[in-house]
Amino acid sequence: MTASEARMQPADEDREEPREPAGGADAGSDAGPDSGADPKAAPRSRKDEDPDSVLEHAHTPVPSLDELRAAMAWAFEGEEIAAHLLDRFAEHARVVLDGNRRMNLTAIVEPREVAAKHYLDSWRTTRLLPLVGRALLDMGTGAGFPGMPVALSEPQVRVVLLDSTRKRIDFVNECIAALKVPNASAVAERAEDHLARNKYDIVLVRAVSSVRENVRLLRKVRHSHKDLVMLKGPSWSREARAAEREAERLGFRLDTVWEHKLPGELGDRAFLVYRAPGGHGN
Repeated sequence: MTASEARMQPADEDREEPREPAGGADAGSDAGPDSGADPKAAPRSRKDEDPDSVLEHAHTPVPSLDELRAAMAWAFEGEEIAAHLLDRFAEHARVVLDGNRRMNLTAIVEPREVAAKHYLDSWRTTRLLPLVGRALLDMGTGAGFPGMPVALSEPQVRVVLLDSTRKRIDFVNECIAALKVPNASAVAERAEDHLARNKYDIVLVRAVSSVRENVRLLRKVRHSHKDLVMLKGPSWSREARAAEREAERLGFRLDTVWEHKLPGELGDRAFLVYRAPGGHGN
């Protein structure tokens, strides 16, 4: 389905949710067919895992550019997106999957899953928010998602990709250099420390932690940004309800929920847009 067909709804709508895997909607790493997690859960980059641990995909063949281009065309069918951008996504995906043989970056390696879960889901954030001329922070970027697809899609947007693990950030910087993305930069630092000194229009968070944990993490720097956008799976409403009181107490107001589906029955997604204290009155 196209981004325009995705369902926009009031933030306070209640609905039944599928049962989430043990540990919460964001438990585990990239949800893949062999990960033991719900394969339709929101994907995760290797946020909490040592990139130097036992390599899961050291011997996994890297798809060709043609295979990745075909996968991107499949995932983005019906979307209004330029063909050259799909080529750029395919180039980036090949760099990521090649790097995945040297360090744990993602458990998602099948080309169509990569295209839908990493690129389509990330790209759709650019359809939701006005981004031109704005400064955006990808908090807990891991292998570079959603920040790299956003930076490739929106050259007028300044994108900073942040992660506390130096090795991941070194890899993301290699990607930025290899693909020549001048509007992107990567920083190895804790989010609280970085946001204490820097201000952004938008903070993007994809499956780093629960809604409650994210607002708690940002409580001391909540005036450093205007919008907090979380990319979530089908259990978003349960998370939002669990965090409601704490979010309101800290000044985060749930403004918009945008639900959408990934192709090929790869799952439901939702973007939660919280108006942060730094954006009140703007």
